[in-house]
Amino acid sequence: MTGKNGMEEPAVKKDLSAAYAYIDEIREETLGLYREFVNRESWSKTPDKVRIFSDFLKAEMEKAGFECRYVPVGVNADTLVGVLGKDRPGKPILFCGHMDTVFPTGMHPENPFKIVDGKAYGPGVLDMKGGILIALTTVKALNRIGYDERPIKFCFSGDEEINHTGSQGAEVMEAEAKGCLCAFNMETGMIDNYLCTGRKGCLRYTVEVDGVETHSGNDFQGGRSAIAEMAYKIIDFHNMTDLSIGNTCNIGTISGGTVPNAVPAHCEVVLDMRYTTLSGKEKLLARLDEICKKTYIDGTSTKYAFLNKLDVFETTDEGMRFFEYVRGIAKEYGLPEVNGRPLGGGSDAASTTMAGVPTICSCGVRGQWNHTMKEYAVVDSIFDRSKMYVAAVANSDQFAQK
Repeated sequence: MTGKNGMEEPAVKKDLSAAYAYIDEIREETLGLYREFVNRESWSKTPDKVRIFSDFLKAEMEKAGFECRYVPVGVNADTLVGVLGKDRPGKPILFCGHMDTVFPTGMHPENPFKIVDGKAYGPGVLDMKGGILIALTTVKALNRIGYDERPIKFCFSGDEEINHTGSQGAEVMEAEAKGCLCAFNMETGMIDNYLCTGRKGCLRYTVEVDGVETHSGNDFQGGRSAIAEMAYKIIDFHNMTDLSIGNTCNIGTISGGTVPNAVPAHCEVVLDMRYTTLSGKEKLLARLDEICKKTYIDGTSTKYAFLNKLDVFETTDEGMRFFEYVRGIAKEYGLPEVNGRPLGGGSDAASTTMAGVPTICSCGVRGQWNHTMKEYAVVDSIFDRSKMYVAAVANSDQFAQK
């Protein structure tokens, strides 16, 4: 803010003691809601189960004053969108992420949520139902102190964990983010309290080789081995990795053949390619095409097909300015120190950044071992991070005016 003398005046720190006291007051209620979230399992590949969770979340959002709607994305679970204070002035502040989890229904025991020694366990407890809980707790605390300066928007996808395969989930996230002031992606929080300022993009493709099947004893020479052809190509795929520019190619799965005494007629692999820039993405795709067009064993043929993707979450100047704002707010309010770094795994922060919205990711509950049965979340970080985002939202004019 500029004063009468033309000099920049320091921003007035808002008193948030009532909001913080409320977050502490509802601790047990919040943990009870956490239990309800986690015990409603929501594997990506069971849209009906994701809907059971999202309907429960929608009801909780409506209790907090959100106007909610579902946005269909195709064959997978819908995206849940809610707006609180749609008639408030200014650009909305977005909290986003996903509702689906990686664990098939029934992998965990019935009612799996538990807390042991300050750590919460259960399917999706870290990735990322804890992040959704933090977003909702933040809004409840803001409501408590009568915050009404900007709209607050929630956008939670139902199929992020499968990279929106066969759906428009990424496009919906981008469309819903447009026009927002900033975005907190409530993905898995890092155990060391860092926030994520950039992520690699992810491309997945299937590659199939067809050959000629024959009996390996009676007509070995008449056969054309699809596995052998793929073996040559696998080395080429592996060599697509260029760490100097952040490109990697992982051959994650392979299948082929029928019995040991038959020359295999078919082989298939799935490639997971990661990149840090759009130019790196184009380099990977060009090389993929070259490799698949090359034939080592005459009589074999190769084709490849797009499987799914999460675009690159590029580190931008505005994104870093937003991160520095949040880091400064945490320090100003005496909250745990946060720092930032880029990560390799993808997220929907790519979509919000592509919408032109300054974004930080890994804003959810802190923990470790997501996507494994050891997954856990640090319970206290729910409340520390809720307080940080209350401060960031309540003082958001400081970010908007610079």
